[in-house]
Amino acid sequence: MIFERRELQPYAEPVTASELGEGETYFSVQYADPQMLIPVVGTWVYVGRGLDPDDADNHYYFQDVESYRQGIRYRSARPDNARFQLGSESGMKHIFEYDRALEELMKCSLRRRES
Repeated sequence: MIFERRELQPYAEPVTASELGEGETYFSVQYADPQMLIPVVGTWVYVGRGLDPDDADNHYYFQDVESYRQGIRYRSARPDNARFQLGSESGMKHIFEYDRALEELMKCSLRRRES
């Protein structure tokens, strides 16, 4: 099996607010260590903006994919059956479309080889 060859950018290419689509799946890629060798990856569904009336900042809301697929939505969610991640327009630098998340993991793999 051969995977397509690609040039990896030295910088991250997270999704922008204007690219988000409600009901679409995105991936968070963060690191547990400063050397960026231990990735922490999550799968999230974008569920909308400003869903809480008390949300003065009008955050972007992401829901864990498991609860979303079970049909749980923001208004019916409880702390024990769904998780949400909120982001501001400038605070979503760890949210990626699939191929960009994959590229982040490829860069991590190269760093791990070098260490």
